[in-house]
Amino acid sequence: MRTAERGGAAGLRVVVLGGTGYLGRRIGEAFRADGAQVHLVSRGPAKDACHVRMDLLTADAAELAEFFRQLRPDVVVNAAGRVWQGDEAEMTAGNADLVVRLTRALAGLPHPPRLIQLGTIHEYGAGTPSAGTREEQEPAPVTPYGRTKLLGTRTVLKAAADDGLDAVVLRVANVIGAGVPAGSLFGRVAAHLGEAARLQSPGEKPDELRLPPLRAHRDLVDVYDAVDAVRAAATAPRADVSGQVINVGRGEAVPMHALIDRMVELSGVDLPVVEAAATPSPRTDVAWQQLDVSRALRLLGWQPRRTLDDSLRDLLAAAVPAPVNGRT
Repeated sequence: MRTAERGGAAGLRVVVLGGTGYLGRRIGEAFRADGAQVHLVSRGPAKDACHVRMDLLTADAAELAEFFRQLRPDVVVNAAGRVWQGDEAEMTAGNADLVVRLTRALAGLPHPPRLIQLGTIHEYGAGTPSAGTREEQEPAPVTPYGRTKLLGTRTVLKAAADDGLDAVVLRVANVIGAGVPAGSLFGRVAAHLGEAARLQSPGEKPDELRLPPLRAHRDLVDVYDAVDAVRAAATAPRADVSGQVINVGRGEAVPMHALIDRMVELSGVDLPVVEAAATPSPRTDVAWQQLDVSRALRLLGWQPRRTLDDSLRDLLAAAVPAPVNGRT
């Protein structure tokens, strides 16, 4: 791989799989701003010269290998896959099977690029209250998303160990900030606040904000901080990062009820929040998520820089028509 100063990717050829998605699009923009030559790969129609249309779920290893041979990338970022929508079979296809074909294709190239695989905090399963989860902890995911993403992580680590592939897994916390998907909890709350603000403007009374029980504590990372971790991983020395799992998060567990209350406060919308009563049904997720991010600082020189209020203001800016409340 062509070398570059840490934090700068000028001149690198970068391919972003899932390049029109929430994270992938911003990763591509950041590398392009750094002066990299960027190709965004997705199933959607190509919008400009840097977009490449390819169905990654059906492309076999040979097709992927030929694609990479033509582009000769220095870095491949895998931001593709299925998140919460879809069943476990669909998640397996996007989060695990694709990674098998991808690593086979890259390992067979004359000059394999660095692979940056975007993993997830949900691979770990339950965390220990008041303690950060380190990369050495044995994963025990409890959701289909976590299980299928862990399969992808293990495939990447095996390719690094067995085939010498220059690959690193960034295990990313729950991402929040500008443009968060509408189907997420934060996206739904922002949309409701935006509609409430529009109703309140002419004097109408908006519906209360009804949510599931908000008992969980979550580690959250701003989307731009997550992108900066990818940029750092692209140019870090191979001896430091290849074959590693590196946590990317804020390193703290935030109570979700307090975060939603803060969203409402920052929006300036007068809106009651009502949580549904807890049910006795078995949990399908964990109550505590907190990452230890010391390895990211040591190996990547990366640490989160944006505050939760920064993230929430960015999120609300696109949804709420009135200026976001600046109170602290």
